[in-house]
Amino acid sequence: MSAPSPDRLDPLRAPAHWQAVEFISDLHLQSGEPQTFKLWRAFLQRPVSQRADALFILGDLFEVWVGDDVLDTSTSPDQTFWRACADALEAFSLQTPVYFMAGNRDFLLGAQGLKACGMQGLSDPTTFDFLGQHWLLSHGDALCLADTDYMRFREQVRQPTWQREFLARSLSERTTIARDLREQSEARKRNTAHDPSLWADVDAAAARAALQAAGAHTLIHGHTHRPAMHALGNDLQRVVLSDWDAGANPPRAEVLRLDTHGLRRIPLPLS
Repeated sequence: MSAPSPDRLDPLRAPAHWQAVEFISDLHLQSGEPQTFKLWRAFLQRPVSQRADALFILGDLFEVWVGDDVLDTSTSPDQTFWRACADALEAFSLQTPVYFMAGNRDFLLGAQGLKACGMQGLSDPTTFDFLGQHWLLSHGDALCLADTDYMRFREQVRQPTWQREFLARSLSERTTIARDLREQSEARKRNTAHDPSLWADVDAAAARAALQAAGAHTLIHGHTHRPAMHALGNDLQRVVLSDWDAGANPPRAEVLRLDTHGLRRIPLPLS
């Protein structure tokens, strides 16, 4: 199975006045982890003078998204939480553009949800034209070719027919299905936690091929929760974003900033 190719003919071009952009991914926001939500909301509420010119969210902003109707008016705690997330994003987006690329947990975020959050959707992958160079953006899951079970699952759930049938179910039924899938995923993580070599990672050859097809030199992605910079040869590289977990020991939360000085990792204050 091969990874999708970027569209080299239609990159996202940054406006000429942009001087800096920020990237985040894998926050996995959920009502059961209020510390991460609190930190993220504080990040969004920074003064405009402290922000970059745009924020890129490269997938898995939410732990799960079972349909845009989770934002409908309701007194349930989960729906109240999703609405609080959407309101925080919308307020931020009034002064700073927000671009969203779906991850493996929130690929069902649709046009209604994007609008409610004030976000602009991106395809995966996307070629980003900024500071006179091409950058390749991806969530990263589509490049983990060695995880064949997940790749089969991904192909299934990204089909329009599967998504229509799933979204036709009741909200409570979709929530139950998503919870069961998350439990299976967490059990799999626990079974491989003792040996990191068992964790699927981005395929280096696929990453090089995607960069070459895009005419880019750097791939920026999330998904693997292993922040690092990897040389791919021929002056190509991939940069992995950090996940966020303010309740972990030690806590994790990091923003990747790209400006005229290059790429910089910025740990967020966790107090």
